[in-house]
Amino acid sequence: MRQGTPIPLTFEEHRQLGGEIRKTRAKLHQLCDLVAAVYGPNNQAAFTFARAVEAVDRLCLDLQAQASADLPGYPTDTLYR
Repeated sequence: MRQGTPIPLTFEEHRQLGGEIRKTRAKLHQLCDLVAAVYGPNNQAAFTFARAVEAVDRLCLDLQAQASADLPGYPTDTLYR
């Protein structure tokens, strides 16, 4: 864990984090679809799962914006998408 003055992530750190987040996001989308298919979209578990997927989607957008701010001039457009 970093301490003291924040130091932006490097391109390589964003690239690695982006790869992990993309895999996690894809798996959550699959699992959400499964839960909704089994229990129906109006089921509480399916609803909560969908909210969790939306939160991870927002996280990807926020991390993408952060990468652009951390790394001006670098090709960051697809790190978290």
